[in-house]
Amino acid sequence: MQKNFSSPRIETLTEKKLVGSRLSLSLTNNRTAELWRAFMPRRDEVAHALSRDLISMQLYPASYFAQFDPATSFEKWAAVEVSDFAGVPAGMETFVLPGGRYAVFDYRGSSRDTSIFQYIFTQWLPSSGYVLDERPHFEVLGEKYKNDDLDSEEEIWIPVRSK
Repeated sequence: MQKNFSSPRIETLTEKKLVGSRLSLSLTNNRTAELWRAFMPRRDEVAHALSRDLISMQLYPASYFAQFDPATSFEKWAAVEVSDFAGVPAGMETFVLPGGRYAVFDYRGSSRDTSIFQYIFTQWLPSSGYVLDERPHFEVLGEKYKNDDLDSEEEIWIPVRSK
């Protein structure tokens, strides 16, 4: 496997307010493109955005990783961080992302390449001093994010707690 990412840094995230859209999907019924196609034309309707960064967030059921099955549904969000929830556009929803400890991976490569997640869950996490925490997983898609481009860059935030 070609390594297109750094060793993670451990960060303590403070609570964040998000506004966006969500869908239920699974890895075998991946509706991510549908979610983003609906959200992107409306992203500028979101008032009080703190930056141009996009947040791609996943909410997994408690047993998702313990009994992994690619057909298990989870919730995926396309969102932006906001300073407050005033003026939420019709059809969009709010979410308070709880604070906590995260392993943050700086990833460079195609969004279609899943090897980073295989590395995180099968190599890095088992050998680290951490276990998964039951909080949202998310990616920060900033100005260097180019979706399926090999030069695309993003941050992958994995919720962790000490073993």
